[in-house]
Amino acid sequence: MITIKVNNQFKEISENSSVAHLLHQLAQPEHGIAVAINQKIITKSNWESQFLNQGDDVLIIQATQGG
Repeated sequence: MITIKVNNQFKEISENSSVAHLLHQLAQPEHGIAVAINQKIITKSNWESQFLNQGDDVLIIQATQGG
């Protein structure tokens, strides 16, 4: 297990977890979100291949509608 920070909350996840795996574990939608790791945006096409490391700081931003 490794410890990462997701939106300022510490989470323990399995080693060799990808961004896609994390989003699935957190029940996050695939559309309308942006993901950054250590302040670097990860494009959706890289979610399967981008693996998380001990101490990573993950930010998940949900798009909202408003006016």
